[in-house]
Amino acid sequence: MEQRGPESRVERRLAAVLAADVVGYSRLMGHDEERTLAELKSLRQRLIDPTFATHRGRIVKTTGDGMLVEFASAVDAVRCAVELQRGMATYNAELPHEARIDFRIGIHIGDIIVDDDDIFGDGVNIAARLEGIAEPGGICLSEDTHRQIRGKIDAAFEDIGPQVLKNIAEPIPAWRARLGDAARSFVAGTGKPLQLPDRPSIAVLPFQNMSGDPEQEYFVDGLVEDIITALSRFKSLFVIARNSTFTYKGRAVDIKQIGRALGVRYVLEGSVRKAGSRVRITGQLIRADTGTHIWADRYDGELAEIFELQDQVTHDVVGAIAPRLEQAEIERARRKPTDSLDAYDHYLRGLACSYRMDRESIAEAMEFVRKATELDPEFATAYGLGAWCYYWRRVNRWTTEHEQETRDASRLAASAAAYGQDDAIALSYAGMALGHVAGDAEAGLALADRARLLNTNLAIAWHASGSICVPRGPLDQAIERLSHALRLSPLDPLSFCTLSYLALANFFAGHADAAWPLAERACRDQPHFLLALRAAAASNAAAGRLMEARAFAARALELDPDLSLSNLKSRIGPLLPERFAQYAETLRQAGVPE
Repeated sequence: MEQRGPESRVERRLAAVLAADVVGYSRLMGHDEERTLAELKSLRQRLIDPTFATHRGRIVKTTGDGMLVEFASAVDAVRCAVELQRGMATYNAELPHEARIDFRIGIHIGDIIVDDDDIFGDGVNIAARLEGIAEPGGICLSEDTHRQIRGKIDAAFEDIGPQVLKNIAEPIPAWRARLGDAARSFVAGTGKPLQLPDRPSIAVLPFQNMSGDPEQEYFVDGLVEDIITALSRFKSLFVIARNSTFTYKGRAVDIKQIGRALGVRYVLEGSVRKAGSRVRITGQLIRADTGTHIWADRYDGELAEIFELQDQVTHDVVGAIAPRLEQAEIERARRKPTDSLDAYDHYLRGLACSYRMDRESIAEAMEFVRKATELDPEFATAYGLGAWCYYWRRVNRWTTEHEQETRDASRLAASAAAYGQDDAIALSYAGMALGHVAGDAEAGLALADRARLLNTNLAIAWHASGSICVPRGPLDQAIERLSHALRLSPLDPLSFCTLSYLALANFFAGHADAAWPLAERACRDQPHFLLALRAAAASNAAAGRLMEARAFAARALELDPDLSLSNLKSRIGPLLPERFAQYAETLRQAGVPE
């Protein structure tokens, strides 16, 4: 290249151009402008600029939300993009969902015009347009670029055919890097991308409330939850848990992205319109990887027929996914939680309250449970929800009368088990209450394991079984079951609880280096959860990270000033002696007083 004189010179050359852009930049800035700017600055210093430098990329220019980079080699450009997106996947795994930063990247090799330090021409324009059709966390290449890097890059690529790009005269054949799946689809705390199960897999998104009445949200959400529960009873299906799919509530969705994020092949979406005594349900089943509509239908009926309408939706969805399922299995899914619509309504309201997870909402949920079980004294799922509420009161130290609440939790759990022998949700809730509130691990585990057998797709059943194993049971089983719960519900807002128990299971098993990242992730997701704070303090101390351990212990003592080693057992329940000694010693190192 010739040396430039004092005046600007224009030249042409062949180059690989990388265009990158932050997805949803305006949304991120609107949510927290200062944090977004600070995160982007930190990313530039820690990851982006060093990655470009390593692969000999020249940053031509940057904007607030994007950048243009020139490379002499297509292989360097694509290797750099792959490394950058993998680094972003790891970075985002440590952030709450609303704060994640994703890049789209487009790469083209072609002729460019160089004017001073800027670049122009079709090579730049095509890269920029390819970036625009890339997926969040993904990379889109032109055919010319793919031809240069074929067999030289540690990543898989998919031919997506000719793409019509804005202001580009001819369609451009393009390829997509499959590593984009990893940028979104990480099992919480493991850093491993989700793989499609070996059976039909489905996520049921929150239905739209078309009634024009915000008060009906609980009804619509409860309807969707019942459809999820019914589908989950089919052992031939893999069904994502409600808590993960409901993270998309009220958001514009990209079905392909959801399919990758949740690791499913099919997505069901729909709407509900409730007016007086009439209800209309619409649904459509979409193949996530292609966006193809497989099935769509509309159901109208009286509110009194709501269970029959749910049955029909479930029947048709399953028929569209797995037409060879036996009719007997379809009939098995047709179960109503109660014959009383009023009781069902109170249960749904209580369920909606319980998901808010604060002290007042749990108390409100318990009142709805009381009303539901008064109207239907054999409503197993409602009894289970009540027992579950007592678990949350105990684990958050909201209990006011310890012995009385233990008796009440045991009573509700017993009713849930008695009336819900085939109700996996009721049995899971009851198992948690018996195992963690009443201290009867054997009875609690028996109920949780029965729930797992009844519904192999139910995340809470796997969570209940695994968590009950942590204090006294086999740790390998605890780790396996808790990990499976996270896979069934990878975006669950309550995953902080599963992560906390999984951290403790690894801690007791002697895997401190695996335990502390899980515990810290739980603390980031829910900073007030005492179980997570104590797990983070203990596991960091065991890993020799005493500064971090003391910080988490100090936070636990702020929230629970009476915490000491002498009353530790009252907070964690019965542990095997050797596990308690291990736990107490590390908490002592972290600064918990005698």
